[in-house]
Amino acid sequence: MAAPKKTKATRSAKQQQTQAETAPPAMRAEGRVEHFRDLAARIAERELIVPPKLLTGTARRSHVRSTLREDHAARIENREHGAAVKFDTLAGDLFKFFRGTALLFYRDLVGEDAHMPSVMALGDVHPENFGIMPDENGAPIFGVNDFDEVIYAPFSWDIKRGAVGFWIAAKQVGGMKRKKRRKVVNAFVAGYLDAMQGYAEHSTEKNDSWRMDNSPKVIRRLFEEAWEERKDWLWDDYLKPNGRGFRSDDELQPISSERAKFQKAMDDLAKTNDLRSHARVGDLKVKDVCVRHGQGTASLGLPRFYVLLEGPSKNATDDLIIEFKRARRSALEGLVPPSDFDAGSKADRIAHGQAVQLAHGDIFYGAVEMDGESFMSRERASFRDDIDLDELSYGTWKDYARACGAALAQAHALSDDLGKVDYDVEPSIIEAASPRALFMADIVRWAEEAADRLKSDHAAFCEDHAAGAFDMLDMVYR
Repeated sequence: MAAPKKTKATRSAKQQQTQAETAPPAMRAEGRVEHFRDLAARIAERELIVPPKLLTGTARRSHVRSTLREDHAARIENREHGAAVKFDTLAGDLFKFFRGTALLFYRDLVGEDAHMPSVMALGDVHPENFGIMPDENGAPIFGVNDFDEVIYAPFSWDIKRGAVGFWIAAKQVGGMKRKKRRKVVNAFVAGYLDAMQGYAEHSTEKNDSWRMDNSPKVIRRLFEEAWEERKDWLWDDYLKPNGRGFRSDDELQPISSERAKFQKAMDDLAKTNDLRSHARVGDLKVKDVCVRHGQGTASLGLPRFYVLLEGPSKNATDDLIIEFKRARRSALEGLVPPSDFDAGSKADRIAHGQAVQLAHGDIFYGAVEMDGESFMSRERASFRDDIDLDELSYGTWKDYARACGAALAQAHALSDDLGKVDYDVEPSIIEAASPRALFMADIVRWAEEAADRLKSDHAAFCEDHAAGAFDMLDMVYR
């Protein structure tokens, strides 16, 4: 049979394909985001499509490899040292692999739970993303504390991410067998549902906060361990002997010549957040700036800066440290079922999520632009800390899981008070999670299956990493 004659339309399609294949990695990644966005909509409409989580064998392995390459395209292409460090970190620990591969996790959820109520979702729920942080007055409170992935999504996505996080951590850190891990996950979900029921009945979510005096015992202990006097914290960990700027070590790299740029960023943030109305912030004068190396898991290798602000006393005993971290697209973007709720993009999205999920949170949380890049900001408080999981007994694991579930419920319950959700969230979630015993059993089963899949993915990743698979990007050669 003679080959079909090429038409103008087919030539145009071929040209578009060639252009896509020769585009920079970031543009190719954008294309995949749009493909997954379309997939999310089609699955939400109940089309019969095979999602990535059903792939097996070499097809699944190729999906894992391509997703991680795509997620780190800029860092791999620029040969950033942080990319190599991150991949080494992920290879060494299954829990860190889970924490550092949110995009892989959520592509397995693409389009699911479209019937569930939407909330301002944290996006990266796990045992180490809860902790002590400053409230609007600089006092310590406990709650969700990492908003990099926030987005409007079904509430069940946060529950599932958290359940898998507790399941894996209880095994990797706590050394628990499956029966005990199920009870830890059950405690997390029960803590969430109990608190959500309370908010449905009493509507106290806007005024509640967990402090030293009203927290469960396991959280009170965290408050006690986290507390440190600001002067001691500054001089022991950050300042030069004369107190006039950051020290230089393997974590802190002073860039004092950049003070003017960061002073402008602070002035912009002060205007947006009305910072000058708070007495404790002083004159917001930038004393010094440094690059912070080696922090985070998912964000390892992304630019992160610490800014030293002169405190009201001007004697380096009450200086403030503000963190600026480059913001990225949420790992959930284009994967969540379509909705009418939009949190914005990059740092603006992150600032919106924090403003919703912490009713009286850190006044320095915000969004600024520097050198054409979007950065989120927050205060590094002397008492900012999260729990040491390896210090928990089996009983305190359950107590801690229950407390985290309750903290997540409060964050979700604020979605219709301070967020964009236009219906009563709490009773909708309680109804969607009924019958309760079935919902909880389904979450535990889902977590077990996801964790087993992740373990297999991690084994394949470790082999690929050892073979140099993540020194390069996916390329099209013809």
